Amino acid sequence: MPASCFAEVLAARVGLTPTEIEALSRLEERPRDVRRGAVLQRENERATDLYIVRRGMLMSYVLLDDGSRQILGFHYPGDMIGVPGMIYATSPETTAALTDSVVCPFDRAGLSRLFEEHPRVAALILALNQVERVALTDRLAALGRTSAKARVAALMLDMRNRLRAGDPGVVDSYALSLTQEEIGDATGLTAVHVNRMLRQLEEDGLIGREGGRVTIRDERALARAANYVDRYAGLDLGWLPAGR
Repeated sequence: MPASCFAEVLAARVGLTPTEIEALSRLEERPRDVRRGAVLQRENERATDLYIVRRGMLMSYVLLDDGSRQILGFHYPGDMIGVPGMIYATSPETTAALTDSVVCPFDRAGLSRLFEEHPRVAALILALNQVERVALTDRLAALGRTSAKARVAALMLDMRNRLRAGDPGVVDSYALSLTQEEIGDATGLTAVHVNRMLRQLEEDGLIGREGGRVTIRDERALARAANYVDRYAGLDLGWLPAGR
């Protein structure tokens, strides 16, 4: 594994100094294996740690009064998770592993030291959290205003783009790592409806599916069908302070 998965993700946006990379590496000194289905933090329980994802895929979700689940987001290698819980006495969401994963826990004091000593890194983390907020806003708008086909298509593209950000080797094909029920919980659809939409996207020649993998066959047409905007592309980070 690299010295700091998080540093690699940030360095893809700005050139980090050796001191910044060393400070980020300290957040990943205690890697922990997490089995699929294991819960890192639970909604309404006290959260003391944040985490860097080193390997695998996780999700954050809330449970609604009727017992249904709304998935709020997916987390990939290089992501920092648990940030919402640091500003409340208890966590506002549950975070669980979707695949066998490796995460690195660190406490709030570690983040505080990082922000104090490296303001550019703090500003970059703030910027990336705003990117996540805008992406979540897009998905919220899609849940209320777009078709089932568009919602599933957008998720297929977003997963590929997020995975590719952490692994340039991901081009058009990737392991889906989600059940149809999980896709439904992220898009506001039933598993049966998700199955129909995946088949429709496949029949339209937009994606291919085989052996648990998805292949993007016509990216432009898929993006049009999804009304999708890649919020992780085209960032303006020229305002960041100088590195230390």
